[in-house]
Amino acid sequence: MTAREIGGRVRVDAIEEGAVWRVFLTGSKGNIIDTALCGALAEACREAARARGLKAVLLEGDGPNFSYGASVEEHLPGAVGAMLHAFHGLFATMLESAVVTLAVVRGRCLGGGLELASFCHRVFASPDATLGQPEIVLGVFAPLASMFLRERIGRGPAEDLCLSGRSITAQEALRIGLVDVVADDPFQAALAYAREHFLLRSATSLRHAVRAVRGDLRARFASDIAAQERLYLEELMRTSDAEEGIRAFLEKRAPRWRNA
Repeated sequence: MTAREIGGRVRVDAIEEGAVWRVFLTGSKGNIIDTALCGALAEACREAARARGLKAVLLEGDGPNFSYGASVEEHLPGAVGAMLHAFHGLFATMLESAVVTLAVVRGRCLGGGLELASFCHRVFASPDATLGQPEIVLGVFAPLASMFLRERIGRGPAEDLCLSGRSITAQEALRIGLVDVVADDPFQAALAYAREHFLLRSATSLRHAVRAVRGDLRARFASDIAAQERLYLEELMRTSDAEEGIRAFLEKRAPRWRNA
C-alpha cells in the first residue's frame, strides 16, 4: 500500500495493487470543504482519470466524521463566488474523470459533505451517521443538492431535506435511498463491494460504463449548475437575510430575519 498527500488537504492510499484508491478528506476538524480542499480533491480526480488500472475510488472523511460541510466563512459576500466556482468545478471534474466512486460515511455528513457523498455512485454509511442539507437554516440553499438530489432519492424526499434543513439517521437515509448500505464498518463493506463487482472487470470498460450511465447528467451539468449559481449569487446573495444567516452562524447567535 502506498500513501501520499495532495495539497495538504487530501490523502490518497492505493490498495489492491493500485486497483482501488482510498481518498481521504483531511486538513481540518470536521473535514470542512473549502476552496483549498476542492482544488486538492479535483487534482486527485484528474490523477485518478490518468491511472490506467484504477477501478474504484473510496471517498472518506479523515477521523470520525465524513464532513461538516462547506466552509461557512467562504460563503460571505466577497468570497462566495470563488467558493461556489471551485466547489461546482470539483463535481464537473468528478464527472469527467469517469471513475467509479464509493462514499464511506461515518458520523456527520452535512451540507456540501452530503452533496459530495450523494454524488458518488454508491454510499456506505455507519449506523451512527447523520446526513442532512442544513443550508436553509443559515438562510441560503444548496445549489448542487437542489439540482441533483431529486434524481437520487426522488423529488419528495429531496425537497424535504433541502427545505427543512433537518438531519436524518443512517437508517432513514437507507429507507429513502440516500444511503445504499449501512454497516458497522462502512469501509470494509465498500471494499468488499468493490472486490466483488469491480476488481475482476476491465478498468477501461468501467470508465466507458460510467460515462454511459451518467451521459445525460454530463450533458446538462454545466447549464444547470450555472443557473443555480445565478440564482444564488445574483438573487439570493442580494437579500439581507442570506448574509444575516451566515453571520449569525459565525457569531453563534440566533439570526434576526428581516424576511427581505
